[in-house]
Amino acid sequence: MLSVTLFTKKNCKLCEEVKADLDGLRAQYPHTLAEVDIESDIALMEKYRHIIPVVEIGPYTLQAPISRQKLQMTLGAASDRVNQLETLDDPIYKYKLEKGRKLSTGDRVSFWIAKRYLLLLNLFMLLYVGLPFLAPTFMKLGAELPAQIIYRIYKPLCHQFGFRSFFLFGEQPFYPAEEAGMTNYISFEEATGITGISDPYNVARFDARNYIGSETIGYKVALCERDVAIYLSILAFGIIFGLTGRRFKSLHWMLWLLLAIAPIGLDGFSQLFSQFNWSWLASILPYRESTPYLRVLTGTLFGFFTAWFAYPNIEESMNETRQYYIKKSAVIGASK
Repeated sequence: MLSVTLFTKKNCKLCEEVKADLDGLRAQYPHTLAEVDIESDIALMEKYRHIIPVVEIGPYTLQAPISRQKLQMTLGAASDRVNQLETLDDPIYKYKLEKGRKLSTGDRVSFWIAKRYLLLLNLFMLLYVGLPFLAPTFMKLGAELPAQIIYRIYKPLCHQFGFRSFFLFGEQPFYPAEEAGMTNYISFEEATGITGISDPYNVARFDARNYIGSETIGYKVALCERDVAIYLSILAFGIIFGLTGRRFKSLHWMLWLLLAIAPIGLDGFSQLFSQFNWSWLASILPYRESTPYLRVLTGTLFGFFTAWFAYPNIEESMNETRQYYIKKSAVIGASK
């Protein structure tokens, strides 16, 4: 039996007329009718609101205006196609037919994720960037064990250098390296007594990485300044994206390269290569240590514009998934 899908909405006179015509043709072309309310999903509403009623019969699609004659011809063509496929005993057709008759556990999980993916991403980002702030909070409260667990979890994910990290509950929000030239702040070397951090090959770098803090200095956040900015800005865009109805179009890749990749690459790589003390490079790229302000700025630009580039593409994919399962659920419901 043919399966017909009608995309409709409440108080649609043309939709009711098409439905009546389909009912009148049922004796000639037996079929089940699955109705999909386009108002049930924002993507369906955007796609169909100006062209409903829309009828799908196998591979054929009709949109308003739809006459009884068009319906009859399309039902006939779809019926002939089904008869041919059944005569040929096409295994692909049989597989698709069988798959379309039930919602598997995997289907339900995919549908659930497609409807809630943005909430899940935002919750993940909130957790990912929030836990590192709990580490210094636990240290302040004297709960060293959970604090150490958080530091260890994030250690493979971030360098955690104390001179490139935020500190909570201390005299300053950060303690930059002396080479950063921020004379208005106490340097990391002065505050901790750890020296030699400007040499990437010096063991002092490991001491700076393992340094957590003290009551006076405060306690280190488990992610560096740049990473905190990156993930907070991704979270910020995710919230904005959701509040605005997910209507943002994906940022052009050239703008993404210019606004996201170029600033962080220029700041990060120029700092990295300048600190290897290569004589042939020193005259071109003198030693430099980025400041917390630059790290936060470039991290924010990278996170926000990367999310702007990625999230609308994810939404487009999730839209297609939701539409597929909404239609499939309606077809299965109509056949019962």
